[in-house]
This record gives sequence, C-alpha cells and structure tokens, in this order.
Amino acid sequence: MDEKMLSHLSGVWNRAWPLVVDHGEGPYLIDTAGRSYLDFTSGIGVTNTGHAHPRVVAAIQEQAAKLLHGQAALVAHQPMLRLVEELLPIVPRPLDTFFFTNSGAEVIEGAVKLARHATKRPNVIVMQGSFHGRTNATMAMTTSKTIYRAGYAPLASGVFVTPFPYAYRYGWDEATTVRFCLRELKLLLKSQTAPEETAAIVIEPVLGEGGYVPAPDAYLHGLREICDHYGILLVADEIQAGFGRAGKWFSIEHSGVVPDVLVMAKGLASGMPLAGLASRRDLMDRWIPGSHGGTYGGNAVCCAAAVATIQLMRDEKLVENAAAMGEVLMNGLRQLQAQHPEIGDVRGRGLMIASEFTDAQGEPWTDRAKAVARAAYQQGLLLLTCGSYDNVIRWIPPLIVSASQIEDGLEKFQAALEA
Repeated sequence: MDEKMLSHLSGVWNRAWPLVVDHGEGPYLIDTAGRSYLDFTSGIGVTNTGHAHPRVVAAIQEQAAKLLHGQAALVAHQPMLRLVEELLPIVPRPLDTFFFTNSGAEVIEGAVKLARHATKRPNVIVMQGSFHGRTNATMAMTTSKTIYRAGYAPLASGVFVTPFPYAYRYGWDEATTVRFCLRELKLLLKSQTAPEETAAIVIEPVLGEGGYVPAPDAYLHGLREICDHYGILLVADEIQAGFGRAGKWFSIEHSGVVPDVLVMAKGLASGMPLAGLASRRDLMDRWIPGSHGGTYGGNAVCCAAAVATIQLMRDEKLVENAAAMGEVLMNGLRQLQAQHPEIGDVRGRGLMIASEFTDAQGEPWTDRAKAVARAAYQQGLLLLTCGSYDNVIRWIPPLIVSASQIEDGLEKFQAALEA
C-alpha cells in the first residue's frame, strides 16, 4: 500500500531515503517495520526539542480544542500574545516588535519588503552560498546551488551577491578571508548597487545549505559598521541556526552584533509551520499597514506549540545542552578526522556542525560524502549533505540529545566511513 501511494506523490520531492515513518520519539524515528533510526537531521533543523515532545504535544492538543485559527488582521488571540511575551526576553534588544507567517521563505520575503518600505530603497545584498528559500524572490537571493533556481528565470531583480567568509574554501586564514570579503563588499557598493539604493544586507550568521560555515565575528562586526555608515539594514537569517541550534538562542549572539531585523522559523515551533521576524518599533512603523500579510500567519495552534517550545527549552536548558553536546560531537568528529584525511574540515557552533570531504588535492569530494551518508543510513543513522558541491555532511541532532546518543551516532558514522 505504501509503495503504491508513494507513486502518487510528486517527484519534485527528492527523498533522501526509502523510509516510511510510523512515529518519532525524542531523537529517533521509527519506520513502519519497527526499525529505529537515530535522526541527526531533525527535519532539517526543525525538531530541536526532539520528536513528539510531550509538552509540545499537550500544548497543541489543548489549543486545538479551543481555537484552530484566528486571522491576525481580524482578531488577536492569546497564543500569539503569549508567544510575544516569551520572545521578548530572548531576542536581542532593542528588537521588540514581531510579525508572524508560515515558513522561512515567506518571512524572508517579509523582511525584504519591510526593509524596502523602511529605507525607501530597492536593492538587497546576499552572500555567496546563501539559502533563503524557493519562492520567486527568495530564489533570486539563494546562491548555494543551481538546482534551487535553474529553469525558473527570470528571477526577481535588485539582488546582488557578495563573497561569504568561507576560509576553508579559499584556503586562507580567517583574518585574510575577512579582509578580502569586506573589501569585496565595499567594491560592490561602489560598482553595482550604490548605498543610497541598497535597503538591506541579508546574512545567515552560520551559512546553512552553503556548507554549515560560521561567519567570523570580525566579519559580522564589519558588516554592522558598513550598514551603520550607509543606513543599510542588517538582516540576520536565523531560520536554521536560531533557537538554540548554535549554542545560543540566536547564532549572531556569539559575535555581540545586533541586527536590525532578525528572522526565525524551523526550530521555533518544534515542527509546526510558523516563522517570524523581529525588528525595532521605529522600523515596523514604516511598514505600510495592509501592504503585507497572510491568511494563516501566526496560527493559534502553531503559536501555542512555539510557546511550549520556548518554555521547555528554557526549563530543560536545551540551549546550554546544545553548546555542551556540540563540544562532545566536535571532539569526536576531530578524532575521526585524524583517522580519515578525506574529512578536510570539521567546523560549526553548538549542534550545527559540518564535516567537509575533500580529496588529496583539496577538491570537493562529493561522491565520498554521499556514499558515507548512504552507508550511515544502513547503520541506522540519518545524516544529510549540503554545500554547493554536496560534499559536506551536516550534523543536526535535536537539542535534547545526550552524550551517549552522540557516541552512538559517532560509532555508526565510523562504521559508515569504513564500509
């Protein structure tokens, strides 16, 4: 029955494995045959609290019995107001005003629209290797892989690309890479999009689909200085790196830099479709009422799930656990790197970690990375690749993960490397 029904699903979903899941428990997915898989993908950074966390499930059930939907332009509802109350202490000050929608791509489009209204400027700058979504506007902002945009031209205009400080790819030290990338950004502002026509610079503080690359603190400080000098808004895309994933509530906190707009999704509601952006009141007041919106944005059940997510993350110290378990995972991967020189780089923050595969000449080794990911699946470990060449295996365990579960994952990974 499952195979027959699968044949009726669009092939545009490029399924990673022939896996039909019955249910999930914490860091595990269990298929319809009863086999358990250690899920170190977290639904691509979504189920940060693990699968079916009892507190999130209870919040969803309770809210579903009260109110499923209250359209935000028509009525206010308590779950959204409680979510604002929970977010205010954890977003960087002075960000204090919120907009909610359904998905990461939608909220990035919202952030760009806000920036254009607030600055009265048309253009945006994104980073090489970025991923911001697959809608028309966000495709134009996505540069990590051609598959996300090929065949869909013409794409939205007004998008310009600057190098991301990916030191391992350049083969330079971090300081040299930062100097180069800031110089190239300044050249872009002189040669392609003038500051007076540039509304925003959008950056993932930890590059996601582009290879799980943390932006150096010095680079983020350089961006902040350039934005302040020219009146350009700095937008932090925390869709994948936020909500504890990088060992802080938001990954940009590692640098101490405060963006003008902070974008969140994925881990916000433990798997329910919810995204949001935070900004200052003075910027939000320049967003013309009615010029943006959405039917389902800030859905009552999704907001209730998000409230429960934030509360349990705080109560169970999941942000702190992400930082601690990230060290365990990083140390284990570096030990394996010493035995397997094809792992050219191990990097990351918190539980957002990359192992990049390169050959003896230092070139991306895509086949090796994909073969190891396939072998890991056979061992009962779910891992994904990323990077423009798909030569990076990314580690995205749920933030509830224990040291013993990480050790189990590393043992399975070692077996996959040797398979």
